[in-house]
Amino acid sequence: MGQQQLLLLILGVIIVGLAIAVGISLFGAGSTEANKDGVTSSLVNIAADAHQFKLRPKVLGGGRPSYANYALPVKLQSDDNGTYEIVGTPSDNQLTVRGTSSLNSSWNALCVIDSNGFTLVSYNGW
Repeated sequence: MGQQQLLLLILGVIIVGLAIAVGISLFGAGSTEANKDGVTSSLVNIAADAHQFKLRPKVLGGGRPSYANYALPVKLQSDDNGTYEIVGTPSDNQLTVRGTSSLNSSWNALCVIDSNGFTLVSYNGW
């Protein structure tokens, strides 16, 4: 009976170890996806702010009808998910914003905002 109990104990330890390893792996994958979703959400918020700027008359501090003088507000330049910056020079009809993950600086997303406020987000590294 001693050998059988020892064998069951060893088998139980192996199963628990595998379960812990799988759990850690799943948590890491979930954390990565949550970060990607957070960066995407922030980019969409920036796109909404930029489009509001484009629609607002110049007399009221807007750029109507252009993104050309848009500057990223300080509050939107970084958050817990990452940092954000305008890529290139904003034109009348298009603005590009890059979001870089706070978890891994090689993960980034580009958000292109067109003249109608539609966004196209592409990912690199995730």
